[in-house]
Amino acid sequence: MQMQQITRQLTEALGQVPDAVSPLTGGCVGEVYAVRLADGTRLVAKVDDGPTPRLDVEGFMLAHLAEQTALPVPVVHFVAPRLLVMSFLPGRSHFPAGAQAHAAELLAALHNLSAPQFGLARGTLIGGLPQPNPWTDSWLAFFRDWRLLYMAEEAARAGRLPEAYLARLARLGAQLDRWLVEPARPGLVHGDVWTSNVLAAGERITGFLDPAIYYADPEIELAFITLFGTFGDAFFARYHELRPIRPGFFEARRDLYNLYPLLVHVRLFGGGYVASVDRTLRRFGF
Repeated sequence: MQMQQITRQLTEALGQVPDAVSPLTGGCVGEVYAVRLADGTRLVAKVDDGPTPRLDVEGFMLAHLAEQTALPVPVVHFVAPRLLVMSFLPGRSHFPAGAQAHAAELLAALHNLSAPQFGLARGTLIGGLPQPNPWTDSWLAFFRDWRLLYMAEEAARAGRLPEAYLARLARLGAQLDRWLVEPARPGLVHGDVWTSNVLAAGERITGFLDPAIYYADPEIELAFITLFGTFGDAFFARYHELRPIRPGFFEARRDLYNLYPLLVHVRLFGGGYVASVDRTLRRFGF
């Protein structure tokens, strides 16, 4: 999009002409810009010119986290399907041991927030993809139907997952109770804690970005953190002090839960992620 058009949209949204607008890298959806106002205020703007803009969903999730939790997230200044304007958060995606421990404290507190059922009052997004969250009494049923099977069907429909995988995942889904148990209660998860979605300054976390929230078994969040190495031992040691991790997580449950983000990546990118799904299914006998 032309910079002049971006500036015009921001002027209409904010009620003032930005002093400076410059492109940034990052984000799975649309284009991202750094914005500076005349008084020195720094903002970040996302613009989505795609056929089905959904930046209002991201705005909803950020507002929900800001209003209902202590997780540091950008403040939403303006939201519409095609434009999201947020506060600028300092920091970078580098996490020394102290920052990892702080992240554990923040996420443990988030995971302590509960709801009567698993899911959320509305669908959300992950990596720009729709993420349905119908309220469900059973976590195993929710994970089977609305994470594994739903995303596998989306990936197959996009031509990125061979149809044979659907039957394999259905067989696994029917036997999840061999490895998973119903959690004592649902916990709120950020849903997309990979390195670029977290900012730190020194030993403190300054922000979590691009959420994909819903109420889940919080172990699915811990599993995702291991998938791409977001945090390491310092994180898990502190998290375990606050919310003990039951035996068997690193040995089995982690890999089961990581089938979901792997399927998301299959849907987005295909390629080698299909082989990763295959290896996990074979590991569990499917």
